[in-house]
Amino acid sequence: KWSYEVPGAVASRLRWLDSRTRLDTSLVPPYTPVTVRGTRLDVLGRSVELAPSGLPAQVTSYFSDEMTSIGRVGRPMLAAPVRVVLEDEAGAAYPFEGRGVQGVRALPGAARFTANAAAAGLGLALTGQLEFDGNIDYTVALVARRATTVRDIRLEIPLRADVARWFTGMHRKGGAAPASYDWTWDVKRNQDAAWIGDVNAGLQFTLRDEHYVRPLNTNFYQLRPLVMPASWENGGQGGCRFRAEGEVYRVTCFSGTRTFAAGDTLRFDLRLLLTPFHTLDTKTHFATRYFHRYTPVDSIRAAGANIVNVHHATPVNPYINYPFLVPEAMKGYADSIHAAGMRMKIYYTVRELTNRTPELWALRSLGAEVLASGPGGGHSWLQEHFQRDYITGWVVPELRDVAVVTSGISRWHNFYVEGLQWLKDHVGIDGIYLDDVAFDRTTMQRIRRVLAPGAPGERIDLHSANQYNPNDGFASSTNLYLEHFPYVDRLWFGEYFDYGSAPDYWMVEMSGIPFGLMGEMLQDGGNPWRGMVFGMTSRLPWAGDPRPVWRAWDAFGITESRMVGWWARA
Repeated sequence: KWSYEVPGAVASRLRWLDSRTRLDTSLVPPYTPVTVRGTRLDVLGRSVELAPSGLPAQVTSYFSDEMTSIGRVGRPMLAAPVRVVLEDEAGAAYPFEGRGVQGVRALPGAARFTANAAAAGLGLALTGQLEFDGNIDYTVALVARRATTVRDIRLEIPLRADVARWFTGMHRKGGAAPASYDWTWDVKRNQDAAWIGDVNAGLQFTLRDEHYVRPLNTNFYQLRPLVMPASWENGGQGGCRFRAEGEVYRVTCFSGTRTFAAGDTLRFDLRLLLTPFHTLDTKTHFATRYFHRYTPVDSIRAAGANIVNVHHATPVNPYINYPFLVPEAMKGYADSIHAAGMRMKIYYTVRELTNRTPELWALRSLGAEVLASGPGGGHSWLQEHFQRDYITGWVVPELRDVAVVTSGISRWHNFYVEGLQWLKDHVGIDGIYLDDVAFDRTTMQRIRRVLAPGAPGERIDLHSANQYNPNDGFASSTNLYLEHFPYVDRLWFGEYFDYGSAPDYWMVEMSGIPFGLMGEMLQDGGNPWRGMVFGMTSRLPWAGDPRPVWRAWDAFGITESRMVGWWARA
């Protein structure tokens, strides 16, 4: 028999499920407003010229090869405009043509636009929105004006060959872009996107429809896999081809043969993420030294660290992803850390939730809205109390901390953001350590607004284990979480990554550099020599000892140095 003390604040916390905290369109540093000049849209370090279809005619990056500055001379990414093409029954190809982009409208932090076009009996209605971080969401609806049979409806992205240096996603590990590669949809694989680019210019494309539901991530993926987009997948006919053709690297995403009845509507939605997101801040990176253990403050300071990541299963953060049960103890430790001139971050995410959560039974009453449905089993406490229809998560036996997996998108994310605001205001945390991410980019934007980078030292770190395996759906962690990178300060990739891999794999899958981030190592202490090439060290004190490297950096004066990597063209 286990007993629990239920805090009197539980009732007020349930209100957090409907919190709207920081659900707005305000900017966060270092991003700048979207500017509109006709059909040219500009965000930090990147510009998009819209074609009459509303899709990009050209995307230009102004980031330097070194990734430490933004210049005035741009690097174009496209060899020709992106386009949607219809191929009729006879095999004749028609690009959709229309009157051009209509109603480009500047909003706080975004610009919206529409376009309408037609081709061989189908009408296309496009709505697009470019946000300040370089994310473009397209809603693309095809409407049959009459009964129509098509051989194919496809998306063509003709990248410049010099930009298509590296590739990750769609069942390929990160590395050099393949000269020829074919990919098809498979529900067993958590794959609907790919990133292609160079260190200072690239893009990720993601294929969806209106029925998209965020899958469960990590080794829970197979319990709620990707919902295949009916438009792009088309009963197994759809896929993507990648071809190096001289000066062009052509991406073709096809959907195959289908017949429309008059009035039928089909959604071919698309998301483009334009990279990099911002410049590297090498000075802050090299000056920031982490310690990953709850331990006396003096010993942390003596080790040379200046930020403490307090994980769960510790006296001040005992139960996974519910850091509200001993707030006085957590605040006391934060105060002592601050008094020593350091900062404190905590492990806090939403992928799974402890059975010590006072609101647990209220959440259980909501069915699968917050707590994911699943096969049950696992720890005896769950089998006795939940009995069925759940997914068992993390267990810390000595603390009797037994977790259940949460749903991908739910009102629990409102609770999470409100809780983060409360921890910042009442405990004084300086940021969070995310262990994989089970929420969407809108939630991450809210988190970043709570932990505004303009405030002294508030930081977000993202850790992931290597998800390129059958249980995780062969998902590249970088490709899977790229939508969150604009709001993250450091990567910890992580368990099961191979630090003996080739430089191209390091660059794409672990370093973060092509996206404006830098990272650290974990598995088996990493590789201190190769890590230095990318500015990465191991985790103190769990895996490896970066203190000799820190001392070498300080003796060299690395925070005042200029970082010029092997990846720079000049």
